[in-house]
Amino acid sequence: MRGEGEGSRPLARRGKGAAGLLFSRRFGPYFAMQALSAFNDSAIKNALVLLIAYGAARGERLSAELLIPLAGGIFILPFFLASATAGEIADRWDKARLIRLIKLVELAVMAAAGFAVVAARVSALLLLLGVMGIEATFLGPIKYAILPEILLPEELLLGNALVESGTFLAILLGTIAGIAVTLSEGGLIVALGLNAVALLAWASSLFIPPTGAADPTARIRWNVVAATFEVSREAMREKASFRLILGISWFWLAGATYLSQFPSFVRFTLGSAASVVTLFLTIFSVGIALGSLLCNRILRGRIGLATVPWGALGIGLFSSDLWFASPTPDLIRGPAAGRLLPLLSFLALPAHWRIIADLLGLSICGGVFVVPLYALLQAMTAREHRARVIGANNIVNAAAMALSAGATVALLAAGVSVPGLFLLTGIGTVAIAFLFRPGAPSLRAYSGTAKERARETSRE
Repeated sequence: MRGEGEGSRPLARRGKGAAGLLFSRRFGPYFAMQALSAFNDSAIKNALVLLIAYGAARGERLSAELLIPLAGGIFILPFFLASATAGEIADRWDKARLIRLIKLVELAVMAAAGFAVVAARVSALLLLLGVMGIEATFLGPIKYAILPEILLPEELLLGNALVESGTFLAILLGTIAGIAVTLSEGGLIVALGLNAVALLAWASSLFIPPTGAADPTARIRWNVVAATFEVSREAMREKASFRLILGISWFWLAGATYLSQFPSFVRFTLGSAASVVTLFLTIFSVGIALGSLLCNRILRGRIGLATVPWGALGIGLFSSDLWFASPTPDLIRGPAAGRLLPLLSFLALPAHWRIIADLLGLSICGGVFVVPLYALLQAMTAREHRARVIGANNIVNAAAMALSAGATVALLAAGVSVPGLFLLTGIGTVAIAFLFRPGAPSLRAYSGTAKERARETSRE
């Protein structure tokens, strides 16, 4: 029997392309909701980090060096603790209704965050960041599990490409907004803007079509430790799905490594100003977006792994060249060593364009690598427990990002340079490519269209 949202799917027109999908009744409101939410999360996190840094300069008692990683940990911790339960809830109830509830709660959270930003209250923002982490945790399984329910099978790859593109570009814009929140004298106006974005996200959620419950009898385990263990164990039993999860998690590990080290790379390796960091973030985000859309064009909507090993090899190649292109510390010493290069001076040096090309290349390859993994994970998983599998994926993703942070600290303490860290990340990504080579055990590239249509027919 069809769920509430499934009845409208055969009415969807095919072959409309990215623009048609973005403005469709089925996908457009969902896309706007998730992009606006990513924007606000990024804006608040970056505003908090800058407030901590400048608050320490003004005499904040707690050390900024401790508070900044604490802020990241506060946001990530709920993904470890509650992703499994979030997946169970997403499978049991209508996903569109859950999104509306989450976005309604976010209105109150953002109102409080606006006051905390204006008052520059670091402790209040830390608390609210934890609440935002909980919200993001419960939205996470819904965000990806809902896509096969609101899209046609042949639209699934493009839908994932648009989600990844929108997410990374929204994070970039949110980062810039977070800087504006901290540095702008019109803090109240900026804070009101963030609340307006939250209101738009909630309003968009009202137009997401209902999906019906995937599994109305799904058990909800409020013991988050037991739920996390059980959902993770179930995911590991499915070797093909778990291999996809490992690939997705490696993408987030590599991405976290690059993004966390851009400031140090620009400041100490390239001897350049903070504006160059913004340039690198922009290149990285735009590259992921371009790679995501390129992947859909290469595969022509066919769900499979054909681009995944090539994307991984590309990341390895461009990461290696980035290591070769990076100057040694000796090359940035001398009379001008104390003066950081501004953006225009940085761009005036031909050697830096090679570095820019490497960053763009590896980020494009990142989009080519990760989008098919998400689409295939959704297509291979039965609707009845898809959100729980996505919850397990989020748990492993969070563990991968925590591993990235720990490994980065250990390697840097052992004397590995930041370019050397990028090189090791690239080499590791090449190794990951072997998991998805043609003929890999338990996995084979295939079109998800026929399989998904068969599921639709069986449900009818």
